[in-house]
Order: sequence, then structure tokens, then C-alpha cells
Amino acid sequence: MAEADGRTLGDEEVDALARVIRSGMLNSVWGTEARALEAAVTELYGSRHAISCSSGTAALHLSVAAAAPDPGDEIITTPITDFGTVAPILAQNAVPVFADVDPSDGNLDPDAVAALITPRTRAIMAVHLFGAPARVGELRALADDHGLTLIEDCAQAWLTELPGGRPAGTVGDVGCLSLQQWKHITCGDGGIAITDDDGLARRMRLFADKGWDRAAGRSHAAFGLNYRMTELQAAVARAQLAKLPGVVAARRRTAGELLAALRGLPDLLPPRPDGHAWWLFPLVCPRGDAPERAAHLSAAGIPARSGYLAEPLNRAPVWDGPVYGRSRYPLDDGYVPAPCPTAERMVARTLLVIDWNEHYTSAHVELIADTMAKFGT
Repeated sequence: MAEADGRTLGDEEVDALARVIRSGMLNSVWGTEARALEAAVTELYGSRHAISCSSGTAALHLSVAAAAPDPGDEIITTPITDFGTVAPILAQNAVPVFADVDPSDGNLDPDAVAALITPRTRAIMAVHLFGAPARVGELRALADDHGLTLIEDCAQAWLTELPGGRPAGTVGDVGCLSLQQWKHITCGDGGIAITDDDGLARRMRLFADKGWDRAAGRSHAAFGLNYRMTELQAAVARAQLAKLPGVVAARRRTAGELLAALRGLPDLLPPRPDGHAWWLFPLVCPRGDAPERAAHLSAAGIPARSGYLAEPLNRAPVWDGPVYGRSRYPLDDGYVPAPCPTAERMVARTLLVIDWNEHYTSAHVELIADTMAKFGT
């Protein structure tokens, strides 16, 4: 299945790069490409603001900085995610608190989140894992009840639809999108944060540009870093954005075919298709044989793996060492992330993920389904 590499890069992106290079302006402060990309994303998502930046992790850092936690404040998130979700929490001197997940899809369990809210909690960061819609309606209610900021990590969830049809990223105070190499669309690395809140938008834009209030001259209004997207990134991202609806539609079509083909196979829990954007195709193996199934698929040339991560982030070795220099700040000396038994079992035994992209065909689906059916025979 090596031919199904899932990239839609072509002449449109080459022409976009040539346009920028010939313009002589590669910096987005004075160029037009990043602002045009932001306008296109606000139109696509129906948001008031879109702030482009250098990576999906940078977009999440903008969102955490805008939430303005005090040192030692807590942000609740999921242990099944890329470390780019958690690194911005530490970078802003806040403490990550890991809540357990729904065993059916690996997304945050709102009841587990509710049990962890304390007076130190400042925000909830939900991840739409693999493109499946997280239960952000319930998380929104929790955030409102407790005066918390809700951040949606949509790195794997371009055009994921929530119940009622709203796109993922528009229920939270901030939604964060990624343009990294292996996402639905790419410019190598890049990120976008969307919000309807004027104050959050201003704080994020300042933080992405060294706190530089460009309208006031060379005046730095706040602490910030340089997370600016380049015009080259933005030009490629704009060309890719035009292809996004087709990319997601193609992934949904073949994912639907595989769901139908797997129907009736024992000891497999397929994902719910509603709203799914299919960054990967996840399956839950309740008997705990995901590692064996992944090996069976891999032997047939199908890109599949068990668990997604080596260990859930609440069990990552990063918590055993220092954070800054020799200091564990902002973590307390006794900081040990709490157990998340459902997430830990999913990563160790029950979660199986199959790589997915827009170039898969019905023949690929047939190969996967036939190989799955032969497991254990």
C-alpha cells in the first residue's frame, strides 16, 4: 500500500511558491499570503478571527497564553495525544492534569474531567483524536459552569463535524488547527488558531509576534515569542485549503466502505462515523489483542499499529526529570500524573489504528477487510 501516500501536493503549490518568491516578500508581516489564508479560514469555519502561526504546537501555545494561567494553575487534558498538546501548558508555567478517556474512541470523558476540576483549574484542552468529534458540548457546559477556558485541539480534525453540524473548533473559546506534513493538508509545518473572542484574538496575535503592537510603531505591548507563519508556508497552505473538502470527502468515502466491510466481524468495535474526518482509522479490540492484530496487518503490508503512542502521556518518562534547568517548576516536587486506567489499557492492548488518506481506493479497503477477516484463522 506504499503508493497511497496521501499527499495532494502538485502544480498549484509550486505556482504558489513561485508567486511569493517572485514578489520578493517572504515575511508575513509585510506580505499578503498569511492574511489571505486567515481570511479563507475564517470564512470556512465561520469564525471572527484566524491567527496563522508556525506550527500546530505554536497554535496551541497561543491558545494557552491567551487563557492566561497564573504559574501553577492547572489545565485538564487527555493522555492520548501528541506531546504538542501538553508542551504549551508547561511552557506557560501551568500544570497538566490528565483525565481519563471514553473507551469507545479515546476522547476525553467529561465525567472524568468534572472530577478533576479544582480551584486551580484554568482551562480544559480537548483533542478530537484521529478526527473523531470529542464531546465538546458537555465540556463547554463544564467550562461555563466553572468559569474555564475551553480549547479544542483540532490538529487531526480538519472539517470534523459536531452534533448539529458545527465544525470542530467552533465550540471552544479557541480552536487549533495543524498544517504539519501528515495532516489532512500541509505546508510542512504550520498552524492556525480560530476564535470569536476579540480579546483572545488580540492576545494570540501579539504573542505570535513578540508582543509587538504594529499599530503603535516599535512598541511591545506584552510578552510574546516569534511564532509567525512565513509567506511561503501560507501560500502552500492556501493552495492546500482549496483541496481540503475533496480530501475529507475521499477519506470519508473509503472509511465508510471499510466500516461496511468490517460489519459483523467479532471482537472489534468500529468507530462511529458521524462527523469523523478520518485522520486515521481507529478500531477498539475489547479482548486486548490489538498488538497481535496490528502485527497481522503489518505482515500483509498494511500500515497499522497498536496503541498510537508508546505509552499514554500520563505515563511518559518526561515526568521523571526536570522541566527548566535542574528544576521541576512548575510541577510540585511530588507531582505524579494520576492513573488513567482506560487510556492505559487502550494504548497497551485495545487501540488499533490503520493509516488513512485520500488516495485509498476500494481495492485498498478490500485488502484491509480481507486481512482483518483472516485474523486468528
